[in-house]
Amino acid sequence: AGKFYEASSARLEKQLNDCFIHDKGPGDLPAKRGSSSIKAIISPHAGYPYSGPCAAWGYKEIAESKLPDTFIILGVDHSGYGVTALSTDSWETPLGLMRVDNQLASHIMKKAGIPDDSSAHSMEHSIEVQLPFLQFANKQDMEKIRFIPITVSHDKDLKQLAIDIMEAIMDLNRTVTFIASSDFTHYGRNYHYLPFTSDVPQRLNDLDGGAIKLIKELKADEFAKYVGHTMATICGTQTIYLL
Repeated sequence: AGKFYEASSARLEKQLNDCFIHDKGPGDLPAKRGSSSIKAIISPHAGYPYSGPCAAWGYKEIAESKLPDTFIILGVDHSGYGVTALSTDSWETPLGLMRVDNQLASHIMKKAGIPDDSSAHSMEHSIEVQLPFLQFANKQDMEKIRFIPITVSHDKDLKQLAIDIMEAIMDLNRTVTFIASSDFTHYGRNYHYLPFTSDVPQRLNDLDGGAIKLIKELKADEFAKYVGHTMATICGTQTIYLL
């Protein structure tokens, strides 16, 4: 708060509202909740002036779908903490408190052998920036929202972790929507990534488009190979692969 998004509730509400009606956003606010279910979104985690309108597309889908029992947010380990970790603490934004589904969280920790470690989350923004959007999209159901934050690092076999998480969900018969937090290609000298210098917008579109095609086809291994081959600076490769 005060860095990636506005620090006061009133200004944050307006900022989120503007993301939805932005000409690069959905163009309007969420309509009433429908009966369809949404399994997952991939959502960016830059500051709202940069990626907020993009994020609004996914959260509009969430707002207009059935409310799941739990949202599982898969975040990036930007800080290099090096541990795939969950947190069972409640989180607070200017829009209010976000409570964890502690029963499912405990079951996932037991099944997957991942720790309850708030330190892994203390310097990490990729999950936190999803929360005001999640609150805004579900403002009529704020008291019902439960979530589980998981930072995803390089210390786990992600295929086995996926199995463990899904078994935990099925054991407790939870309905879940996943939110994989990931920006796509970071281009420029600041990111030490200049694979091309001409026709940059189109070539960036093609580069990310190749990754998005494989994601939509659920080809996790091919997606990972594509990122490795192109060196695309997709910072949520781990979270997307797990999803």
